Amino acid sequence: MNTFICFILGYLFGCTNPAALISKAKNIDLRHEGTGNLGATNVGLVIGRNAGLFVMVFDILKAFIAVRLARRLFPKFLLAGLIAGNGAIVGHVFPFHMKFRGGKGLAAFGGMVLAYDPRMFFFLLTLGGILCVIINYSFALPISAGFLFPILAGWKARSLMIFLAAIVPSALVVIKHWSNIGKAMRGEDNKFRETFMEKMFNKKVGSNR
Repeated sequence: MNTFICFILGYLFGCTNPAALISKAKNIDLRHEGTGNLGATNVGLVIGRNAGLFVMVFDILKAFIAVRLARRLFPKFLLAGLIAGNGAIVGHVFPFHMKFRGGKGLAAFGGMVLAYDPRMFFFLLTLGGILCVIINYSFALPISAGFLFPILAGWKARSLMIFLAAIVPSALVVIKHWSNIGKAMRGEDNKFRETFMEKMFNKKVGSNR
C-alpha cells in the first residue's frame, strides 16, 4: 500500500506540466514545433530562454518535492523517495490529462536525483555537461546520467532494492532520449554548443565547418 501511495503521489506531481500551460497560453503547439517535446529544452528553443528556465526549475521542483514529501510521510519505508520519484517521472512522460503524451522526463529525473542525493546530482550534471561539450550533442547528459544513477545509488546504499528501484526511471529517461543518438548521427539534432550559447546566452557561436 505504501508503494502505491508513494507512486500515485509522485505521479500527480509529475502530471503538472508547465510547458503545456505556457504552450496553450502562447497558442503554440510544442508537439509540432522545435524538437516536438513538451519539456524545458523545447520551450527554451521555441518560446524563449526565460520560459525555458522557468519550466526547467518547475519540473525539477515537482519531482524534488514529491520525493521529499514521500520520505516525510513514510520515514520507515526505504524506497518511499525513489518510488515517488518514479511516479513523478512517469507522470511527466505519460500525463493522463494529455492523452499520456508529455515530455521526456530529464528535468523531473534531475529533481528526483537532487532530492535523493545532492552530491550525486551535481556529479552527474557536471559529468553530463562535460560530455555534452565534448561530443557537442545534448543527449550525452540524459544517457550518461540514466546509465550511472542506478549504479551509484545502489552502490551507495549497498542495496539491490535501491538499485532496482533506480533502474526504472533511469531506463525511461534513456529510452526517451535514445532516438536523439540516431538524429545526431544523421545530422538532424541540434548542436549543443551552438544551441546552448545562442538560446541561453544570446551569443552566436561560429560554425565548425
